[in-house]
Amino acid sequence: MSRLRELEARRRVLLERCQRQRAELAERVAGLRAGVFFGARALPRLRQPLAWAAALAGLMLLGRAREALTLVVWVRTALSLASRATQLLRTIAQLRESRAARPARAAREVRTR
Repeated sequence: MSRLRELEARRRVLLERCQRQRAELAERVAGLRAGVFFGARALPRLRQPLAWAAALAGLMLLGRAREALTLVVWVRTALSLASRATQLLRTIAQLRESRAARPARAAREVRTR
């Protein structure tokens, strides 16, 4: 009988601890909801599509380390290529602008002579 009483007492202690943890979690969730959805900075945080995409990708790849690392490598490669393409396009645009400015400068020089 003492074993049964011991187990019941332990059960009561565990149930009380669970109840305290539930109350603490409820308070934390309420605080988070108030801060995220009703806080002063709520709207800017909710309007970040890249953050949402990253969060969704993280949830999808949860527990899949190999696929996550493969995705990271692919994204890194894509960003590197996009960066290089942007630099190339910027250089081409600058060359076009300088070529377009040359005839105008030449025409001004001829007029001033």
